[in-house]
Amino acid sequence: MSSSTKVEPGNNSNNNSNSSKKSIKVDMSTRIGGRVVQPALPVVDSAPPTATELSFNASLDQFCSANIPLEPTDGIQTRERVLNRMGAVCRAWIKGVCHKRGLPPDVVATAGGSLFTSGSYRLGVHEPGADIDTILVAPHVCSRLDFFGEVLTSNDGKETRDPESLAERIKRHPDVTNFVPVEEAAVPILTFDWEGINIDLLFARLNSNSVPADFDIDNDAVLDGVDSATEKSLNGPRVTNLIAALVSGTPERYQTFLAVVRVVRKWAKARGLYSNKMGYWGGVNINIAVALCVQLYPVATPASLLRKFFLVFKTWRWPNPVMLTKPHDANLGLTVWNAHSVNNARQVAPIITPAYPAMNSTLSMTRQTLQIMHEEFCRGHEIVTRLWKQHEADSASELEWKELLEPSDFFIAYPQYLSLCIVGPTQEDAQKWIAFCESRLRKLTSDMLGRSLPLSKIQLWPKKLEACIADRSALLTLAQRKNCITYMIGFAVDKLRMRGDQLNVEQQLHNFREWELSRFRDIVPGMDVCAKTFRVKELPQVCFDGIYEGGKAEAMKKRRDRLEADPKRQEKKRLARLAELKQKMAEIQKQKQQQKEEEAAAKQEEEDAKVVADKDDDDDAKDDETMAEEDEDGTKKRKRDDNDESDTATDLVQVKEEIAAVAQEEPTAVEEEEDANLLQSALDTLGGDVTREEAEAEKRKLLDGTLVEEGPYQADEDDEEEYTGDYRDNVVLLRTAADAGKGSTSKHSKYYLPVPEEDREMLRKVGINLVSDEDVEVIKSLPPPWWGEAVERKKKKAKGPVFTKNSKVIFKEKFDIVELDAEGFVIDKGDDDFHPSKTWTGRQAGFEFKLGQRGQGYYRTGKKVVVPSNVSYSC
Repeated sequence: MSSSTKVEPGNNSNNNSNSSKKSIKVDMSTRIGGRVVQPALPVVDSAPPTATELSFNASLDQFCSANIPLEPTDGIQTRERVLNRMGAVCRAWIKGVCHKRGLPPDVVATAGGSLFTSGSYRLGVHEPGADIDTILVAPHVCSRLDFFGEVLTSNDGKETRDPESLAERIKRHPDVTNFVPVEEAAVPILTFDWEGINIDLLFARLNSNSVPADFDIDNDAVLDGVDSATEKSLNGPRVTNLIAALVSGTPERYQTFLAVVRVVRKWAKARGLYSNKMGYWGGVNINIAVALCVQLYPVATPASLLRKFFLVFKTWRWPNPVMLTKPHDANLGLTVWNAHSVNNARQVAPIITPAYPAMNSTLSMTRQTLQIMHEEFCRGHEIVTRLWKQHEADSASELEWKELLEPSDFFIAYPQYLSLCIVGPTQEDAQKWIAFCESRLRKLTSDMLGRSLPLSKIQLWPKKLEACIADRSALLTLAQRKNCITYMIGFAVDKLRMRGDQLNVEQQLHNFREWELSRFRDIVPGMDVCAKTFRVKELPQVCFDGIYEGGKAEAMKKRRDRLEADPKRQEKKRLARLAELKQKMAEIQKQKQQQKEEEAAAKQEEEDAKVVADKDDDDDAKDDETMAEEDEDGTKKRKRDDNDESDTATDLVQVKEEIAAVAQEEPTAVEEEEDANLLQSALDTLGGDVTREEAEAEKRKLLDGTLVEEGPYQADEDDEEEYTGDYRDNVVLLRTAADAGKGSTSKHSKYYLPVPEEDREMLRKVGINLVSDEDVEVIKSLPPPWWGEAVERKKKKAKGPVFTKNSKVIFKEKFDIVELDAEGFVIDKGDDDFHPSKTWTGRQAGFEFKLGQRGQGYYRTGKKVVVPSNVSYSC
């Protein structure tokens, strides 16, 4: 691993020609795993820090020392002790497996085995109480069955695990608690607490007979011939090691990287942006993002690099990928991420891992979560830039860094909220059910609510509430209310797209249960997801605990202040005030014009009065007195009118000045023009022939939702394997051949459906026979949505039957007789009673046919469905 830094007397070619800073030519390449790795983007700015930047960084360093604590010395020693003891247990297990296989002593002695760490602990940015991600690399002689233990059955029928397995050895250790094996996951894992420290242990089985002491996990050859689970397990430390290598050219650069990672992690957690499975960023995403900024600004101080971090990702031209190095192919048959692939073309905000095989670490990100993160990048950049400007103006002033890490105002940011209460009958069942539901919540917000409802914005809060926030009408047992958690979703309605005054949220929740939650294999009675909508003022107190010192009352006060301080709201008030003053000024001008006309008329009358005969002296004296009084009153009125006009004109000028001042303060050029231009020049290398304007336009379309197609669904690593009909019986829903022959001389082939055991039992209870007799005729049925793929495969192999008029259709549950036309199309008559033929017997109470939102289907009466009018669907 190597990189070089050299000071040159000339200016950096990337810097502005007017810059007076000396440049530093930096080679950001590094050697790791037997190959040289080059950065994907050129250096943007390599000028050394100024005295002002160093003092600015001292302020951030002081804040971090007080507010972002590091692991104390005793905690570090405890972690090292736990890893040493766990490594000894693992090596003893490997030797035990070798002896069990009967291998020679020399092979057992050289079998080896290594324990690697990854993530925040490997980089040294872990917080007190954080977990440790570990990977055990074992020789080929050790299998995953040896790792978890074979299931053994005793004479009394009790099932136990092999006591010599690694899982059982760790479970029996006196310092281990909360032991949970997850054997059926895409990446099998053991999770447990050792001396109070949470450990996640993965297993990697190499395609070799030994793991030598000098084993190089960073060499691509270690992936030759391994299975998928091992590949993913090894990818963790390989990615972490390569990130560390790319930012370790000098000790100062690596410490800068660690300092910024700590701040960004703290920022992401405070602002509700730290959860990869919820569609935001996780630890590895933050590590890659900060490492990219180090590559662009290799000699920046931590404070300056933090400001550049927000500038880079505020400016980033999504959906262009974030890459530390261009993906390479080691020709081992593994899939490498490629921007030109059809499956990758519409990924929203890809962040590509640097190690082979390169993959997108943000597959779960959606347009909605990208929109939230972009707003937070802009907010972070505005705050840090303001602090920098303040420090430039007065280096002695105290900087309020805590504003950057203030908790999110999520619970007062939206007018409406949706709570999702995930409940289970027991603690064990609830843990599995909650984990499954959590992995699919982002699909509810993005694919269902976000796309199907007229919403301008929607946000899933990634932090769970340890409370049951469900409607009182939900019939939940005490055990269910005890074994539950709640997630909150905030949303705002797009009034321009809204039709009517009601959102059909229930329909999307129904689809979520039917199409996503129904995939859970081990579902038992008592597992459910209860939803309830709230207005912001109706949210329960538990939502505000730990965020606002004064609880809900303080939160509502802050919300009112926030609304008053909203620039759009203030601009609206100023424009309304301006219109009011303009109207008042027009009225004053109109009154003055009327007054002038009245004075002119009075003067004319006075001249006419001179030709009239002289009156008595007494009358003249009275007239003179009256005229003097009228002149005095007129003078006072004119003075009042002039004062009103002057005040109104002053107010009008003041409001216009406020509007002009706000326009000048728009944050369109908050960052220095030089920094922005240098960064844009580096980003120009991303898009090939795409211009800056075109890239910015595509980014705006993505954030605004114009590009709604986010590509085909790709299963995540935490997705359960879908039911495909394997190990099924060949059972069918059928009627007799004699009945089928009425009105038709053709004989149809069997049409099989995958029916799991729980559905078989339900079908038996309603009187439907499940047989495979040659003397029966199959009628095509409408399977549940989660059977779609299996049914489609069968459709390609078997041609569906032809319906005849007034055919009787048998389903899982007893439904109506359905009238078909001559070509076999269902005739939709709506909900009213009707008499289509002499043989019609009427609808059976409790069941009816409806056309569903996504096509034809049979539903129980009372379920909300969308019924298109004057439309027919083929069965």
